[in-house]
Amino acid sequence: MSRPRAHPAGALPVTYQLVQGDEVRSVDGGVIDEGLLSIYVNGESLATMMCSPLQLEALTVGFLYNEGLIESAAEIGLLQLNQTQSVADVILTRDEVQLPRRMILTTGCGGGVTGQVLSESYPALESDFVRAPALITKLMRQLQGAARLYNAVRGVHTAVLGDESGLLVSAEDVGRHNAVDKVAGQALLDGIDSRDCILLTSGRISSEMLGKARRMGLPIVASRTAPTSITVELADAWNICVIGYVRQGGMRVYTQGWRLGLAD
Repeated sequence: MSRPRAHPAGALPVTYQLVQGDEVRSVDGGVIDEGLLSIYVNGESLATMMCSPLQLEALTVGFLYNEGLIESAAEIGLLQLNQTQSVADVILTRDEVQLPRRMILTTGCGGGVTGQVLSESYPALESDFVRAPALITKLMRQLQGAARLYNAVRGVHTAVLGDESGLLVSAEDVGRHNAVDKVAGQALLDGIDSRDCILLTSGRISSEMLGKARRMGLPIVASRTAPTSITVELADAWNICVIGYVRQGGMRVYTQGWRLGLAD
């Protein structure tokens, strides 16, 4: 008797029927695990989100940072997850914190939320960061290798932070916004300065995701798919190079091509 295939953390076993032409057979496979995480700050409810139950501390820290509630991990006096990994209690090192009065549901998979009005949030990025297109292609190949959960059962997004040395941080989640928050949070927890690094993602680049990249000081954001129209407008205003459809044979550069050494 063959032993059931072990699934990585973040996936659950499932048996499904595979139909191929006239043939139907049962297959022992896996699906993405999905759950709820509620974040409380100083005893007050901040947000509840659908997410993959992985790197939840990083997700919490990154969400707080990208929402502008903290500037560093040192501002967190306590971060504790409950036994079921469904609630994150955060106590900041300061008593007073102004939580957003309303959260905006975004178009992101997994129900991304934000309290920011992006167009008024940040000035243009001041950085003369320039890298060759070949580095983007190299990092995207490494992203595909780091997508352990995706490679096992599909159905999940991957985000990575990288530079010339390779991948610095990687994360996977059912929500592409969550994956970016996890990358931001893990970088903070590991003491990695994200400024002048490159963000790569497997999913569509929404305006909220670009806002997170601007918050992190990232001059280049690349994806295997496309940006939205508002993302392109914001990227031009924020001096960020947005790249889509990164493949071995090429890529589409939508904004600030000078960051890849391209002529205007």
